[in-house]
Amino acid sequence: MNNINFKGYLKKYPNKKGFFGKYGGVFTPQELEAALNEVTRAYFEISKTKAFKDELKEIQAHFQGRPTPTYYAKRLSNHLGNGNKLFLKREDLNHTGAHKLNHCMGEALVAKKMGKTKLIAETGAGQHGVAIATAAAYFNLQCEVHMGEVDVIKQANNVSKMKILGAKIIVVKEGDKTLKEAVDSAFDAYLNDYQNSLYAIGSVVGPHPFPKMVRDFQSIVGKEAKKQILKLTNKLPDYVIACVGGGSNAMGIFSAFIETENVNLIGVEALGKGASYGLHSAATTYGKEGIMHGFNSLMLKDNNDNPAQVYSIASGLDYPSVGPEHALLHDLKKVAYKTVSDKEALEAFFLLSKLEGIIPALESSHALAYAFKLAKKVTNKNILINLSGRGDKDVDFVIENYPHLK
Repeated sequence: MNNINFKGYLKKYPNKKGFFGKYGGVFTPQELEAALNEVTRAYFEISKTKAFKDELKEIQAHFQGRPTPTYYAKRLSNHLGNGNKLFLKREDLNHTGAHKLNHCMGEALVAKKMGKTKLIAETGAGQHGVAIATAAAYFNLQCEVHMGEVDVIKQANNVSKMKILGAKIIVVKEGDKTLKEAVDSAFDAYLNDYQNSLYAIGSVVGPHPFPKMVRDFQSIVGKEAKKQILKLTNKLPDYVIACVGGGSNAMGIFSAFIETENVNLIGVEALGKGASYGLHSAATTYGKEGIMHGFNSLMLKDNNDNPAQVYSIASGLDYPSVGPEHALLHDLKKVAYKTVSDKEALEAFFLLSKLEGIIPALESSHALAYAFKLAKKVTNKNILINLSGRGDKDVDFVIENYPHLK
């Protein structure tokens, strides 16, 4: 932890130009500036109205099934020992199976009120793609989802769901054929049709206002979790842990605790197969300052200062940068960023499944894995983990590729 006073942090960051300290901002082609300015003005005006807030609350309660519960994982806690109690914020129970619908319904509602007729999005693990396709169907909007060919194969189940929901899938075959290339492709599509479309970014990344917009819509996770954990334990948690790729689920739950003292926040990145170049996607841990996809943040670079090759068993984590707010929180030492390997994430995937009857997403399994390691080192602590998604999408891949771990 540090000695900085974080009271008022959420109002201070980002500033009017979209900067979180030196990170964030808008670094886009001039052709996109007018479109982004339109989105910024519309978001700040529309989101503050009572009509917008009331409609979004209605959607969250009667369509998404919110609030999602915070669950005491008793068998898991007893298994790990040391008197620690592990609590899971069950975003896997949010409609479509992950936290992603929280910001997708918000973004789609903004698009509808702006008079847009189409949503454009990227996806890695497919959860954002399914969520945005769901939002588009709900609001009667066209939907175009860009997805790397590697992830299309890996996440075939989610691809099928998107098609059933009416989305058009753009398979990206350039570069590494994963999330970075999907974002590149989606930005190009948005540039060509921003008059009719809104690019519904899938995380707290991209140019302003998207990092703030997505954080705002995801903050419901933290607000609910804070009330629920207080009701369950009569005190705030000692630790709050979430996985970090771009970082939306983490910012969602962290936002409720950033201004609170004596709560340790931990973001868990994908170490993949190891710390060497191309084997992981731990941008906060190993990255350097750089600009990509319209924002300045920490990013993994190759020898030519271009975005590096990245890898993770979890498609939603294999991104070479991280949300600018995470970069700031890392610099301020408000959040500790740790890493977990594929092997550790897989072990956590199976352990939670067998002990609690909950199959987690591989992304969420990274947060779980670090929590399990932590629980072996500390005693009598309350540990809150954001279970950001369910693992239905990963089951076939895991069983096919790691049968020895069953």
